[in-house]
Amino acid sequence: MDLAQIFADLDAQPWAEREHAYGSADDLPDQLRALASDDAEESEEALYELYGNIVHQGSVYEATAHAVPYPARLAAAGIRPADMLLLLGCIAESEDERSDTPGACRAAVAAQLPLILPLIESPDTSVRQAAVWAAARTGAAEQVLPVLRRCWEGELDPVVRAEVLAGTVLLDPAGAREFETAVLGTPGDDGEGGGDGAEGAPVRLAALLACVDADLPWTAAHHDTLISLLPLEPLVASRFDMEQNEPLRYVVEGLLDRDTDEAREAAFTLADAGLRHPDADARGEAVSAAEHACEVSRAAPARLAGPLAALLGDPSSASPALSVVRQLGAYAAPAVPALTALATEGGELADRALAALVGVVPETAAPLLAADLSQRPKALDAAAKTRPGGWDGAAREGDPDPFPCVPELLDAVRARLADSDIAWNESIHLGLLLAGWGQRAAPAVPDLLAALDRYPFVVLRALPAICPPEERDRVAAALHAADLTEQSPLDVGSALHRLTGETGPLVKAVTEALVSGDRDVADAAKLAGELGGSEASALLPYLRAALSDTARKPRGSSEEGRTNPRLDGDTEIARALWRLTGSADEALPILAGVLEEADGDWTRWQNVRAAGAAGALGELGRPLAPLLARKLDHPDHAAAAALALLTVDPTGQDHTRLADAALTSAETNADPQSALDFLRAFGARNLTAHQLTRLTDLAERDAHVFIPGFSQDPVRADARFREEARALLRESENPARGVSAT
Repeated sequence: MDLAQIFADLDAQPWAEREHAYGSADDLPDQLRALASDDAEESEEALYELYGNIVHQGSVYEATAHAVPYPARLAAAGIRPADMLLLLGCIAESEDERSDTPGACRAAVAAQLPLILPLIESPDTSVRQAAVWAAARTGAAEQVLPVLRRCWEGELDPVVRAEVLAGTVLLDPAGAREFETAVLGTPGDDGEGGGDGAEGAPVRLAALLACVDADLPWTAAHHDTLISLLPLEPLVASRFDMEQNEPLRYVVEGLLDRDTDEAREAAFTLADAGLRHPDADARGEAVSAAEHACEVSRAAPARLAGPLAALLGDPSSASPALSVVRQLGAYAAPAVPALTALATEGGELADRALAALVGVVPETAAPLLAADLSQRPKALDAAAKTRPGGWDGAAREGDPDPFPCVPELLDAVRARLADSDIAWNESIHLGLLLAGWGQRAAPAVPDLLAALDRYPFVVLRALPAICPPEERDRVAAALHAADLTEQSPLDVGSALHRLTGETGPLVKAVTEALVSGDRDVADAAKLAGELGGSEASALLPYLRAALSDTARKPRGSSEEGRTNPRLDGDTEIARALWRLTGSADEALPILAGVLEEADGDWTRWQNVRAAGAAGALGELGRPLAPLLARKLDHPDHAAAAALALLTVDPTGQDHTRLADAALTSAETNADPQSALDFLRAFGARNLTAHQLTRLTDLAERDAHVFIPGFSQDPVRADARFREEARALLRESENPARGVSAT
């Protein structure tokens, strides 16, 4: 097949009418032709562009299916065959098809099997491997399996054999048992394998991975074989399945997914053995596996903390192990001696060790942080974020205490503020630490004032939090006298208002921000709603004028979508109008428009905020009930909508349905925090027996609940969720008043 035949029908297709990841596919003909270019650089660039256009981050499109025949023909003609086959395999394995004909892309690759399958007999090892992988991804078992089985009988290369094994099991999961016997040997009564080890290490590893995928029992023989193969990653370095590029982690994940005590213990035993392995690379793989286990399993931190702590004394393993230990919170107690020893040394490792200590024994960490504050940015970051709540310290009940305010650390913070060259992040963290301490940090007021010209953003936020009552007028006068013309008027006005209650500068700043219509609209509207009084009432015309064009038009009359910041701005304006007028008449249509528009996957938090504003209206928000009820079927939106419905329409809703929706939101890790807020408002005693069982499972199951926004600290976030869920369950056992279920 020459190039003229390969591309014979290329220009006859209506590419401009088809879509790929970046719009019109009219650029595909040139890219497809360039694949065959004699210029290697041009060909490589074309392949790169094609991946971006037709298999963009794993997604495939209408144009993708129509492009498939050309790389298949090129592969058959011997033009970059391995690369063309990998492209086809990526298309075939996609689970995210963005076209009106689901399955069309995989079917298009399957239609090219007459060109792909013969390449399984290519003399080139890389082509055989790529052909096996691509063919298996089509899912066309009837056509592909016989070819793979013939290949298994004759193939000698261990990596290709591993690919054949994996592809066969992908198409026929029941075949895993046959490979277990042939490759690993049938386990005897003593649990030891009966195989002779004739297969190469890549093949034995592929058989073990197949056993995990097929949910076959994991025995002592499997464990011993896997450990004997460590380190595993070199054995899959030339394989194409990216999901299995960390095999030990993959096996641990697969065993934990079985959610049985036996499988959990098998997973932990594997990780433990890997952490104690004499090979440093093997220990590194085990650290990654242990990290995953601790992120998803509530039993893992206690089980693996000891062997992880032991690695902190090993220079070759301390750094990766420390990344996991830092996430363990209270479970890292066995590591405290090693962490303390590391934290007293120098360099980045000492900083990371101290950051871990902050979360385990803050009273021990505080003087260590004070001793070398300028060289401990990660530890300072951890200390500043110990207690949520930000600059105003608005923490929720049950939040951890602020980081200890010991005299030597307060002195060290004050000394750092005198430095004229602090990095932005450090200045923020110093300010947050002071704000968390509140008036216990009052001795730092002069230091903050002295630093006003260097770090105004921090000073304007921290000063109101730490300033004692008797100093507030003097501090406000100092702010008035300072040259703050380059600072946000909202920041200045808000600081003065928090210090003395003075409203003039804040009203002026809010007015200017509302008129400008910039990114500060949401903040300005929020401050306007919190002001109150006659001066705030003067802001009403500016609030109305600051609404987006979409919000000012009748619902449904504008096709122009709002950005997320504009949605948030309109929500805060609606909330402010309600607070300042006491009437919901203006807020209702604004919130209805936001709730209607914030209905997709990318507007989760806009929906949460709009639902919260709707709930604040109380029963005056009842006209919004149909819109809110519509969101109960979307897990990302359901919990916030249920909470709002409980307030706006307390007697007109099916409370059992509301509770079910909130629990589903938690069970799917969509919005567990709003689910807890709903359950607290609803009252655990009003849950049905089945709902209490579901809540008990959330509190007591092994799998973590993942809290969006806490991806860097999943263990602590889940521990907090579990504590609050258990408190609700205790409430359900005691007499209490709550909302009556309907």
